[in-house]
Amino acid sequence: MATLSIVVCGAPLASVAVSLVREAERRGFDVSLVATEASRAWLDEDAQALVVPAPRRPEAVLVCPVTFNTGNKWAAGVSDNSQLGLLNESLGTGARVVAVPFVNESLWRHPAWANSLATLANSGVMFVDPATGDPEARPTRHGTGDVVTAAFRPEWALDPLA
Repeated sequence: MATLSIVVCGAPLASVAVSLVREAERRGFDVSLVATEASRAWLDEDAQALVVPAPRRPEAVLVCPVTFNTGNKWAAGVSDNSQLGLLNESLGTGARVVAVPFVNESLWRHPAWANSLATLANSGVMFVDPATGDPEARPTRHGTGDVVTAAFRPEWALDPLA
């Protein structure tokens, strides 16, 4: 059984964490749910109960959602919390890594974001668009977080890990 760490960051899509965990377990993964402090506002009690304090070294990592803040820190190699430590280490261990960016249009146009996406892609990170499931992620339009989250399908993020 392959180990999978699902990292959730602070954006509306974090609310699908339990669905991601359940679908990953159904697919045979041994799952650990890792949550940034900012993500906790979107996690219900069921999700909070699944969060592990210290992630183990997984064979696969899913970051859903990855935010502007976490994505930029990750690409820069910043490890100022355990979640970023896990993400940074995953790039050096050969783990399969999928990221689902949840970044609004204004931040998407910030010059640091394009560089961060390129750095992560060049490091082997696969991206998934949260609105369509496409492998080319795009910005999330302002005010559509709930709509995008409601339409999101866990298989979009998990299929690239197969």
